[in-house]
Amino acid sequence: MENKVFQQMASRYDTEDRIELAKVIANEVKQELQKNATKSLIDYGSGTGLVSLELSDLVNSILLVDSSKQMLDVAEAKISRRGIRNAKVLYSDFTQETPQMKADIVLMSLVLLHIPDTEKILQQLFSILNESGELIIVDFDKNDQIDHPRVHNGFSHEGLKDILSKVGFDSIEIKTFYHGEGIFMKQDASMFISRSIK
Repeated sequence: MENKVFQQMASRYDTEDRIELAKVIANEVKQELQKNATKSLIDYGSGTGLVSLELSDLVNSILLVDSSKQMLDVAEAKISRRGIRNAKVLYSDFTQETPQMKADIVLMSLVLLHIPDTEKILQQLFSILNESGELIIVDFDKNDQIDHPRVHNGFSHEGLKDILSKVGFDSIEIKTFYHGEGIFMKQDASMFISRSIK
């Protein structure tokens, strides 16, 4: 990931558009998190916590993991300001090294498109999930209008299912849940949610 870019963006990351999009994502993920009050959740590539901090009352604990220290500083300030007691942050990049940890749920929201080696990161996330743990991915559907050297132009449902199966996930469900104007590199795009069980 382009850490420097994200570090420079951290203080002004929470734009109105991003906050609105995060609300859409958080509302969709909330439906997946019913009956998870005793579960631990890792938000990988959490940024400033726009999505996962909206979920803190649905799970036992949340760990926000990001490779940008500045993004996590913003997230920590929010946690403190809102008095959220079950959320912590961890500065880490699993594409370099995956720490020894376990979680019941891993969430990746608009992060996979920034990681060049899709299979490798999904393997790392598989390894930190508890048995019967759940991986929730929210990202953009494949979009041929997008062409950027450092970003995937979204994902096809079949292609992602193949990689998730190869890594070892079962019960893979993927559905498109939102269409928006100018939400992906200023292009109209749709987002999917994927749910897989270890």
